Amino acid sequence: MKEIILIKNGELALKGLNRRTFEDMMIKNMRRRFEHIGKFTFKASQSTIMVESEDENADFDTAFEAAKKVFGIAGLSRAAATEKDIDKIKEVAKEYLEDELMFAKTFKVNAKRSDKNFPLKSPEICMEVGGFLLENFPHLTVDVHNPDIIVTVEVRDTHVYIHGNQHKGAGGMPVGSAGKAALLISGGIDSPVAGWMMAKRGLRLMGIHFAAPPYTSELAEKKVHELTRKVAAYSGRIKLYIVEFTKIQETIKDECPEELFTIIMRRIMMKTAEKIARREDCEALITGESLGQVASQTMKALACTDRATDMPVFRPCIGMDKGEIVKISREIDSFETSILPYEDCCTVFTPKHPKTRPSVEEVEKAESAVDFTEMIEEAVNSARFILID
Repeated sequence: MKEIILIKNGELALKGLNRRTFEDMMIKNMRRRFEHIGKFTFKASQSTIMVESEDENADFDTAFEAAKKVFGIAGLSRAAATEKDIDKIKEVAKEYLEDELMFAKTFKVNAKRSDKNFPLKSPEICMEVGGFLLENFPHLTVDVHNPDIIVTVEVRDTHVYIHGNQHKGAGGMPVGSAGKAALLISGGIDSPVAGWMMAKRGLRLMGIHFAAPPYTSELAEKKVHELTRKVAAYSGRIKLYIVEFTKIQETIKDECPEELFTIIMRRIMMKTAEKIARREDCEALITGESLGQVASQTMKALACTDRATDMPVFRPCIGMDKGEIVKISREIDSFETSILPYEDCCTVFTPKHPKTRPSVEEVEKAESAVDFTEMIEEAVNSARFILID
C-alpha cells in the first residue's frame, strides 16, 4: 500500500493567476524542510499538493510533523493511494483506517470525484464504502453531523486517495512570498511570537539580538539561540546577529537623563538594527511591542522610537494582551524557554521612574547631547552572526 501526504492550500487558493507562484514557493520551503528526512516528490493539482516518498528509509512520521509547521498549508492528511476500482477502494479504506475506526464510535464517508469519468458518483461512492465499513466494523454508527472520524475518498486523475480526519496546518502564506524583515529578538515572551506571526504572513526572517556583557551572560545568549530555533522551526533558517551593546548602554547611563534611558536605548537599537537590516536586504523591522505593556510602549514612547528609523516597523503584538501572547508562545513551544531567569539587554540600567509620555523633541534633544555615530558603527561592524535552523 502506497502512503502519501495530501497538502491542502489555504489562502493560496484565492491567488488567481498568481497561485502557482505561491505554490512553487511553498513547495520549495517544504523541500528545504525535508532535506534531512529523505527524498520526496511534490506534485500540485487542484489546490492540493501530493507529497510522495522516493526513499524507503525516509522517516514519514517526521516528514508529516515537519509539514505541519510549513506556512501556507491549511490542512494535511496522511493518505493511502489505490487504483480506481470500487472494490479496491473499500478494501484499502478498511485496512488503512482500521486502527482509527476500531477506536471510533461514529463515522461518515465523504467522496470527492475530480475524475468525472469514474463510473460511480460521489453519493454512490459514499454508500458503497460506508456500507462496507459498517459490515466490517459493526460497533460503528453513522453520524453525518459530528462524527469521530470522517473517511474521505478522493478520486483524482491517476489514483484514488483515502484518508481519515484532516490535521490542521500552520496556515498563512509561504515564507518569502512577502519579502524579508529583521526581527529584534530579546529573551522575552513577545519577540519570538512577533517573529512567528510575521513569518506566517510570508516574511523571511533575519534576527538581531543585543547583548550587554558582562551584565548579560552566555546563558542568556544561548537562551536567545534556542528561542530563534523555535521560530525557525516554522520560518526556516534564520541568520541571527549578536550585537554587543554594552558601551552604548553605559554611555546612555552616564550621559542621558535617567527617566529617558529606556526610550533612548530603544532608539539607538533601532538605528543599529536598521543598518544591519539594510546590509541584509531587509525591508522592515519587527518588534514584540504591545501597546501600554511597559513604559517604553506607550503611544508617545513608540512615536519617539519610530522617529529613529526610516524603515517600516511591524508590531504584530501591538493590540494583544499578555494572555493572548502567552497562548501563542505555548502553541509554538517558546514559552518555557522565554521564562528562563536570565537577564536580557533591555533590563540593564532600568530607570526607577521612566517617562511614559515623552515628546519627540525632548528625547531627540537629550540624545543629541551625545554623538552615538561611531559607537553605532562599531557595534554594527563588530556584530557576529550564526545560522539557526
